[in-house]
Amino acid sequence: MSYVVLGCGAIGGTVAACLARDGHDVLVSDPDPAVVAGVSTGGLRVEGPAGSFTVAVPATAPEDLPPRLDGPVLVAVRAQDMAAAGAQLAGRLDGAGYVVCLRHGLDAGVLTAAVGPGRVAAAWADFDAAEIGPGVVRLGDRAAVLVGELDGLYTERAGLLASHIPGAQLTGRILGCLQSGLAQDALLAATGLGDQPAAEVLGDPRYRPLLHELAREVLAGAPVPPAPAGAFDPADLPGSLARLAQAALRSANPHSEVYLDLAMRHRPADLPAVLAERGGPLLRRLTELLRAIEQGRRSCSPSNLDLLAAHERLERLGRPLNAVCSVIAAPDRADGASAGPLAGRPVGVKDIIAVAGVPTRCGSPASEPRPAAADAVLVRRLREAGAEVFATTQCLEYAAGFAHPEVGDTRNPRDPSRTSGGSSGGSAALVAAGVCDLALGTDTGGSVRIPAAYCGVVGLKPSYGLLPVEGVFPLSPSCDHAGTLTATVAGAADLLAVLADPVAPTTPLSPTGSTGPPRFAVGVLAAQLADPSVTPPVRAAVRSALAALDAAGWRIKELTAPWLEQLASWDDVLTVIVAREAHLVHQHRDLSRYAEGTRALLAFGASVSDGQYAAALDRQAELTAAIEASLAGVDVLAGPTVGYQAPEQDPPFGAGDDNGESRFTGPYNLSGHPAVSLPVPAAGLPAGLQLAGRRGADAALLRVAAAAERLFAEQHQPVQA
Repeated sequence: MSYVVLGCGAIGGTVAACLARDGHDVLVSDPDPAVVAGVSTGGLRVEGPAGSFTVAVPATAPEDLPPRLDGPVLVAVRAQDMAAAGAQLAGRLDGAGYVVCLRHGLDAGVLTAAVGPGRVAAAWADFDAAEIGPGVVRLGDRAAVLVGELDGLYTERAGLLASHIPGAQLTGRILGCLQSGLAQDALLAATGLGDQPAAEVLGDPRYRPLLHELAREVLAGAPVPPAPAGAFDPADLPGSLARLAQAALRSANPHSEVYLDLAMRHRPADLPAVLAERGGPLLRRLTELLRAIEQGRRSCSPSNLDLLAAHERLERLGRPLNAVCSVIAAPDRADGASAGPLAGRPVGVKDIIAVAGVPTRCGSPASEPRPAAADAVLVRRLREAGAEVFATTQCLEYAAGFAHPEVGDTRNPRDPSRTSGGSSGGSAALVAAGVCDLALGTDTGGSVRIPAAYCGVVGLKPSYGLLPVEGVFPLSPSCDHAGTLTATVAGAADLLAVLADPVAPTTPLSPTGSTGPPRFAVGVLAAQLADPSVTPPVRAAVRSALAALDAAGWRIKELTAPWLEQLASWDDVLTVIVAREAHLVHQHRDLSRYAEGTRALLAFGASVSDGQYAAALDRQAELTAAIEASLAGVDVLAGPTVGYQAPEQDPPFGAGDDNGESRFTGPYNLSGHPAVSLPVPAAGLPAGLQLAGRRGADAALLRVAAAAERLFAEQHQPVQA
């Protein structure tokens, strides 16, 4: 029989060579002149572990095809060449001539529009094959072909074609098979984002949720019920992935065709257009990354796959908690993940910090709807360090302590019936849920450390002024701090190293003793532990943590001081300053769409007299000196981060609301001392131990925190209240 094969790459070249070897007349055509020249001079060659062979076949450019074609034309061109192929075939088919969409059967509609209905059939081909040169294909031991009519009927021409192509089978569900084939294509495309062999990616448990979800997104958009195709069964995604990984492990071609296109051939990846049109968020992210690599804006690197996996976790784990505000497009990174200290690490950014290209919503429908024109300084430094700023995170309205009812609060990954805390709850929730290890927040009265305590992560409020706040929407300039929420103390140190403004060097903190594990002096704020806001589970957790430090040889010393006898009064000082300054920030804005609680706080701020404000600032200076005095003779101050574990809803912030939530965190906002909340083993929900250090000695504070973290990690059993 006479065949025309249009497209002589991995699939087209293999089929054409096998047909010619079996005695059929074959004319090959390819839009690439190098392929036409290679086949014309050296024949069509197939190499592989099963043996190699070469066939002599004529080759021509598509525009030089015979004017009349009365036999089957097998179209195996790249997806982006499909429309041009249809245009070349239009008007050429004669008699019983018809077209088989061989490489990307889902593009059969393009060919139907060109040659007319009834003249197009489809096939799904799954070959372990790769084009290694013009007219040369490397073929492994996997070859499966399904052939069928678009209307599902069995016809003589389809049956004849199936009998001629080695290993081909006839099916009445070709459109359903093509849906499964497209899902498989998506998985293989994902492996092409990095430089790892396909089998390594497909078999890596870290990427399993991502790969399953990519396949689900493809299948969810299928216009017909998906049907099994080869080893891919849409009803058994785990089994399908395992079989695909095993096949890739045995493959003669360790990398996917997508990787070869992008990294070796330096041409666009061959993907069906319908893949990007399915509309799933991960498919969109996958397509964006592939296009960025094609255009030289990124390189094939494992960090691309890690970023896509973070996006999968963002959708699966972050969205149900209402932790996600905006998804950020991947930045240009032509040199792979770059050589920065945060190279390739995903970072979430609280949606009160400007990220260029997306609105800074500040947790409020009253915010500026236009995208930010430029990154905040913090975001710019993250990018310069190689970080992947991949999402903005939900927060309470303008960080003022209230969730706007149109936005809602963020729920706690440890118990979704509880709040994640405010106002940096979205960042805390993403870290606690395992979406990312690094996130940014802001802290004016505890808005980093309180969510950290509720969610069981590390929350650092650095020394006042250490992190730049240009591009951060202000709440109270006298008390505002940018801060970090991280899975570990090391993560906080990594962020601080790239975000902090340069400061004068401080004397390193030397632990007691010259050998063995570090041992530090801890000043325990007994009045905080005795405060009525502290519940038995939190008190037991903090005491147990301190006992662990004591058992490790740390010096534990109970401290008393006048400022500790006035804990509740500092709440009022903080409220006066924050409310007054917040009023000044918002006084010329339309408050009609603000949440009721936010409006009430701003109204209180408007009522604060100049005298009251000045008196509060005087007390702020008094507290700063008092805390510094308490640090004399100890390395850190210690106490609960917040007196209770995560409540169902965020307690209100403001004068007269004696809930004690910021009672232990707020003083360090007033004084500007660095403070960090560490998760400690507790009964039920997480609890936080707060450590505070000297102003400007943030690195020393983190050294103490890291040593404590190591000790707490040895305590695997929660304490009983």
